[in-house]
Amino acid sequence: MKKKDTEYFKKFLTERLEGLLSQAGDTVSDMNDPNENFPDPTDRASLEADRNFMLRIRDRESKLIKKIKKALERIDNGTFGCCESCGEDISIERMKARPVTTQCIDCKKKEEALEKALGL
Repeated sequence: MKKKDTEYFKKFLTERLEGLLSQAGDTVSDMNDPNENFPDPTDRASLEADRNFMLRIRDRESKLIKKIKKALERIDNGTFGCCESCGEDISIERMKARPVTTQCIDCKKKEEALEKALGL
């Protein structure tokens, strides 16, 4: 991968990481809001459903944060953009679509086909 491309992805991933981390902090502070005492059970249920939805989103974002950190490590050690399965370069188009990916499209397709065949 060209140095220009690597720098682009490092900047992109770093900005994305910072955004996700700031959102996570906002969620914690929002959940500690003392003005959420609803005497109506329907209002309370709605609040709980919204909180559960937000927590599921944050859980997914937490997993993405870990993947972004690993991608930044791969940039630092020079393995970013190389498929972990076959060792070939991952296309720039794939990297732009999914910058945290660790596999080229062919290896990912094979893995997904195997998972489907095994019922995973």
